[in-house]
Amino acid sequence: MSADVEIAVVGAGLMGTATAWAAARRGRTVALLEQFRLGHDRGSSHGSARIVRRAYADPLYVTMTGQAMALWRELEQESGRTLLRITGGLDHGSRRRPDRIAAVLDACGVPHELLPAAEAGHRWPGLRFDGPVLHHPEAGTVDPAAAMDAFAALARRGGADIRDGTPVRRIGVEADDLVRLETATGTLTARTVVVAAGAWTRDLLDGLVPLPELTVTQQQVFHFPRRDPATAPWPVIVHKDALSTYSLPGGRDGGPDDGRKIAEHDAGPRTTAAGRDGRVDPAARDRITAYVRDWLPGLLPEPFNETTCLYTSTANEDFVLDRVGPVVVCSSCSGHGAKFAPLIGEYAADLATGRPGPDPRFSLAAHGALSPHR
Repeated sequence: MSADVEIAVVGAGLMGTATAWAAARRGRTVALLEQFRLGHDRGSSHGSARIVRRAYADPLYVTMTGQAMALWRELEQESGRTLLRITGGLDHGSRRRPDRIAAVLDACGVPHELLPAAEAGHRWPGLRFDGPVLHHPEAGTVDPAAAMDAFAALARRGGADIRDGTPVRRIGVEADDLVRLETATGTLTARTVVVAAGAWTRDLLDGLVPLPELTVTQQQVFHFPRRDPATAPWPVIVHKDALSTYSLPGGRDGGPDDGRKIAEHDAGPRTTAAGRDGRVDPAARDRITAYVRDWLPGLLPEPFNETTCLYTSTANEDFVLDRVGPVVVCSSCSGHGAKFAPLIGEYAADLATGRPGPDPRFSLAAHGALSPHR
């Protein structure tokens, strides 16, 4: 029985649009379905700045960051858009273990330097450190809204059918492995479906594919003004001490004076895709404001902009990238997946076209959801 398309992709965030681009440029017929408008702010991919960096204490992720960086550059070249802003990156704090990250970067051949606190403070006035600081130059930000536009435009150029305002109500698999997607505007059939729906993943796949525990949290993000907007922007920063925080230049959301985006990585309350309230917790605002006052004296400790977004996380923060029958699960980026978007799109397209998947760590079996001998 023939299908309407070879590959249907559900969810047009960073991962879904990247998958559509990867599949379309392989000559596959693709339909990309999004329940809201393209570029909406209801999920995890909106905004003007996300961190890209090479610094991980895990060689697998360090290797993946290098592959992703090359794909980001390819996307920039093919789309004619500037998406990356390279500022360098800093890692510090007693729970961040910059010495351990430095050893992994050294083994992987990634340029870096380990600095004493005083030298780092001299090099980046307005920041405070109390221990060793890892600096690596290949880090900065990516503009997620512009990236999604670029992915979608190139996918459309490759023939992809992109449908926003098209909620998928149900996904079913027929006896001949044909996938049937029931949408608000009709039925679409495909040979393979890639579900890249973030916080909506369990709603779409529950009962169809065994899933590990996926925790959805509502994260809170703040922007603070710089005391001296004329100074060069600081590198992106990951700091784990009493709080686990990250900060970066805010892009368009940072306003004309390039305000700083700051958030906690792991402190958002649990929620659901449908149940999020979008309200910022005053206690979170107070924690981050106190953090800015203590560690980032080059900022004014008064946020001028705040918002929320969703994380969908696995227990160990590894991604889920696997295929069961004609269904590809592409989800759970666990708050650190944006930097890998074009690479995850390649992985999902590989799985959708019958090629081997990525590292077994990302399989459903590795997450305890499937037998490894399925």
